[in-house]
Amino acid sequence: MTRRPPRPRERGIPEATVARLPVYLRALQALQDRGTLTVSSEHLASIAGVNSAKLRKDLSHLGSYGTRGVGYEVEYLVYQISRELGLTQDWSVAIVGIGNLGRALANYGGFGTRGFRIAALLDADPSVVGRTVASLDVRHIDNLEDVVRSMGVSIGVIATPAASAQGVASRFVEAGVTSILNFAPVVLNVPDGVDVRKVDLSIELQILAFHAQRRADGGSGRGVDPAGLELT
Repeated sequence: MTRRPPRPRERGIPEATVARLPVYLRALQALQDRGTLTVSSEHLASIAGVNSAKLRKDLSHLGSYGTRGVGYEVEYLVYQISRELGLTQDWSVAIVGIGNLGRALANYGGFGTRGFRIAALLDADPSVVGRTVASLDVRHIDNLEDVVRSMGVSIGVIATPAASAQGVASRFVEAGVTSILNFAPVVLNVPDGVDVRKVDLSIELQILAFHAQRRADGGSGRGVDPAGLELT
């Protein structure tokens, strides 16, 4: 059995709030690194790019209301959000597609400090299989099911060309992986109960281009975060 990250929305937390929790966590960790012990909702909201009322409502879903005149205890709030997101555990991750993007993801050092361990790298290209990337040997995609089982993979990352992504996703699902992060520019078809998060860099660039054009034309150009949420 593979472990599955907890799904906060099943505990009554709205999807929009779940999407903002990592943003709050990143801001809080930056404050923590600077030795900040407490933070007001106004200051934290400003760093996170939301209004303070929205932030307070989001955090109330975690049972955290802060203290009047003092604010939120940074260390405890980091723990609360990390626990809600499942980051107090070690999640095993397999990346399929070790091209430029896959290598960049494998070499990113920030995963380890956030509860994610890159356990396996897989590819179908004979010229890539057997190479060492980020201290891991790239294995052939034919080994995917064995890797998921032996490494206890909880999350599958797809960084393949679009044409290969659906096949990889289906194999992940068949192997028992129910959480997939998809970087391929294609919509995946998966059964109910499987969570897919899609990261399309071209779409994000197009959104930025839209707002840049609005500013150039004299429009307001309000911000949009990577989750597609308007920043107010």
